[in-house]
Amino acid sequence: MIRVVLPPHLRKLARVEGEVKLQVTGRVTQASILDALEANYPMLRGTVRDHVTGERRPLVRFFACQSDFSNEPPDFPLPEAVARGSEPFLIVGAIAGG
Repeated sequence: MIRVVLPPHLRKLARVEGEVKLQVTGRVTQASILDALEANYPMLRGTVRDHVTGERRPLVRFFACQSDFSNEPPDFPLPEAVARGSEPFLIVGAIAGG
């Protein structure tokens, strides 16, 4: 099982507490995790990535194993620790302002 940590506003929207656990088949990538997340929680479609382009929303970041994967291609394989479920995949809402 893949462990996913959502920011508070997305946890509230999905009506979940704490981490989300997802079954991902095949390679564990940003795309495969987000596909499983949106399949299990359809209310999150369009919140993390654009409906049309599938690209990450500008104020959303992805982290795993203390590394930023936000600018990696969606099909870039994530660390084995994420695939095993020993480390979570973090979806973080960035803060902008001036």
